[in-house]
Amino acid sequence: MEPNALPNDRLKNEIWKRLDRGRKTKAANGGYAGYGSPAFGQQSIKGQLVVNEKEQEIIELIRRHHKSGKSLQQIADWLNQNNYTTKRGHQWKRISIKRVLDRLYGKTPRISGVKKAFAQEVNKV
Repeated sequence: MEPNALPNDRLKNEIWKRLDRGRKTKAANGGYAGYGSPAFGQQSIKGQLVVNEKEQEIIELIRRHHKSGKSLQQIADWLNQNNYTTKRGHQWKRISIKRVLDRLYGKTPRISGVKKAFAQEVNKV
């Protein structure tokens, strides 16, 4: 902390650091403390980050189309023509496809600890 910081600034800084440590610890233990909604292909159920099987199927379609040489725009157009939507129910855009592929191929950090068994149990309900 800065020596000239006001007491409120110090308190705010300390609270932010504790919250950040708590989120990182929870993520390291497989929980989801969240910074917005989970990545496409994942969901948060009872504080646990788990696999979303339906979204995983779409990720596999994106991967296959990409491997076959289709452009990001062609993939987005195909998904939209076949009534696949994003997590929030919107149409696909090429930037959304790029983000899915970046996450898939490790260009974007992932939160580890996704519990597939827990997701399968919840999806049965």
